[in-house]
Amino acid sequence: MDDTEKLIYKYALLNAVKHKGSAQSGAVVGVIMGSHPELRKESKKIVSLAAEITGQVNSLSLDEQKQELEKLGVKETKKEKKQEKSGLADLPNVDGEVVLRFAPNPSGPLHIGHARAAILNQEYVTRYGGKLILRVEDTDPRRVDPDAYQMIPEDLEWMGVKWQDQYIQSDRMEIYHQYARELIELGKAYMCTCPGDEFKKLKDSSQECPHREMSLAENLKLWEEMPGMSEGSVVLRVKTDLDHKNPAIRDWVAMRIVDDEHPRIGDKFRVYPMMNFSVTVDDHLMGVTHVLRGKDHLANSEKQKYLYHHLGWDVPEFIHYGRLKMDDIALSTSQARNGIEEGMYTGWDDPRLGTIRAIGRRGIMPEAIKELMLEIGVKIADSTVSWKKIYGLNRNILEKVANRYFAVLNPQKVTINGLPESLKGTIKRVKHPDFPDRGYRELPFDGEVYLDQDDIENNNGRVLRLMDAVNIKIADEITYHSSSLEDARKEKARIVHWVPVSSNKRVKVMMQDANLLSGFIEPSSDELSVDDIVQLERVGFARLDSVQNSELTFYFAHK
Repeated sequence: MDDTEKLIYKYALLNAVKHKGSAQSGAVVGVIMGSHPELRKESKKIVSLAAEITGQVNSLSLDEQKQELEKLGVKETKKEKKQEKSGLADLPNVDGEVVLRFAPNPSGPLHIGHARAAILNQEYVTRYGGKLILRVEDTDPRRVDPDAYQMIPEDLEWMGVKWQDQYIQSDRMEIYHQYARELIELGKAYMCTCPGDEFKKLKDSSQECPHREMSLAENLKLWEEMPGMSEGSVVLRVKTDLDHKNPAIRDWVAMRIVDDEHPRIGDKFRVYPMMNFSVTVDDHLMGVTHVLRGKDHLANSEKQKYLYHHLGWDVPEFIHYGRLKMDDIALSTSQARNGIEEGMYTGWDDPRLGTIRAIGRRGIMPEAIKELMLEIGVKIADSTVSWKKIYGLNRNILEKVANRYFAVLNPQKVTINGLPESLKGTIKRVKHPDFPDRGYRELPFDGEVYLDQDDIENNNGRVLRLMDAVNIKIADEITYHSSSLEDARKEKARIVHWVPVSSNKRVKVMMQDANLLSGFIEPSSDELSVDDIVQLERVGFARLDSVQNSELTFYFAHK
């Protein structure tokens, strides 16, 4: 090689390693022209050599390309090494096994936003050893859906998330009361009877509440009387820095009175802990080492640190990540609930919702959700998830496992005039083109079929090819044209799916927008069972949801 060829070779190797073994000739030329302007006068030669040498480089394996770079004395750049590193970032300050927790509020079932915390927590436990705790945080009686106690574990099990210990906070009320009293006795909390608006004025101006320096006896007396007082008349506050730059952190509320009856424990208690108090107590007592939470909890983490310090406890590692948004869907449980109550949605598994049960009902696989969440990881930047992304990940899974079937959802009955008797019989078609060992489907073919109305209306005067059957001419009447695939190609015929009229097997498909389509499906679908996911050819992937009176109902996943 001359010097120019060596230069091109080096840059081709670098580009190949950067793109996991596949160099791009144009990119190589661009780098050379930018870095070596003296070669621009030989641009034609450079382009020709780059194409030739890039081809040689691409014939090598990735390991061989790296070895060639080492022979040239060239090391991978930090940027290239960083690009090769994949997977979940390490947890900070890990000393042996970890204890993590997934702590949902039981206001409804889990949605795809919850999946991030659940899956990432489990992945870290798998990586480091230790345990995952499922803790249902139900200390606000007004935000409890009794059905959620069952729905949450079901959703986690669908995602493949396994937990070792399980707690429900409403079972632990005496514990929170115990530590609230201890905090008062330590002089780190006080009873406050200021009206909310008055306390806000004091807090915002960094002024001390008049109750802040009450005696221990006065505080304990009010604490004992609190269960019999009216809602909103008194709260327990944790002492913090009154000059803190964030007024929300100044002397935050630890305990308050709630009149609403708790759906699970009734009216046994009226004094309930606020989230920051119960979470801190539980995280300490349960030995939690690392807390994964959204960055909207940054202020809460800071509030909780005061409580850790007051009680002399070690502070766990807080890892905050960005918000997760989803295109064209509301992840708010309250919005979904309102929609269900108003009849807008059929239930928590309505295909328009982003709940785990709605996603699963449509045939989205848990492996796709896991892969998505691992890819997003714990970065602090906000992430927007599109259905297109989810569908792409899911398609990679379903392409291999979903067998193929014909279903016509906009059916028009057609009789093929002039069809030779010799072509009538049974059409065999593989269940999966990549796995012929799975066997064949059999479709009776006698010249009477259901076709999609659009295929008929949009192809007047043209030839259509019925998959694996015959070619037909679309006109005022449907006539036989020819039988071979070669004839269809000569006519540039569109290839369409079909269903034999003789099977008369009905099908419904619930689409993403909750529109229910009806039609007919091939007779081989008799072998399907509920939860099977198939590819309805030219329609898309769908999960079999129910079979009633021989009629199959699918939920559409995506193309």
